[in-house]
Amino acid sequence: MTICIQKELFDIEKIISNLRKNKPTIGAIVSFVGYVRDYNKDINTKKLKQMELEHYPGMTEKALIEIELNAKSRWALEDVFIIHRIGKLLPCDPIVAVVVASQHRKNAFAACEFIIDFLKTDAPFWKKEISDQGELWVQNRAEDNQKKASWNLGNE
Repeated sequence: MTICIQKELFDIEKIISNLRKNKPTIGAIVSFVGYVRDYNKDINTKKLKQMELEHYPGMTEKALIEIELNAKSRWALEDVFIIHRIGKLLPCDPIVAVVVASQHRKNAFAACEFIIDFLKTDAPFWKKEISDQGELWVQNRAEDNQKKASWNLGNE
């Protein structure tokens, strides 16, 4: 299990290579990399110049660990790596990566999607978009909350 929150760029190939080392039980690795877009989907007339991400140290790591442990309780996983960037990011910059290793692809695909869905709603990151029309703090989107709810967690 690895959780990283950092300003620096990350190398997804290096992350996957390190995850795979000396682990012959791994049969599948699924990865997701999210990038900063150059527009706001909800207001497509805004041309994004940059995004600023903030977090609450300690609280954010705890939330990411909880998301990971929740995934591990649902699927047989060999390893998980979550990395999220903070600070000033430009369009096309990588912002987040989730890498999931398991013996079988079905578990890896499902867990990776689960983790990113919960990251979008439960991880305490604050995003400010700076566009050609000013600044805007990004709010949770209804579709992200609906996707999270679709995992049917009951009382959790």
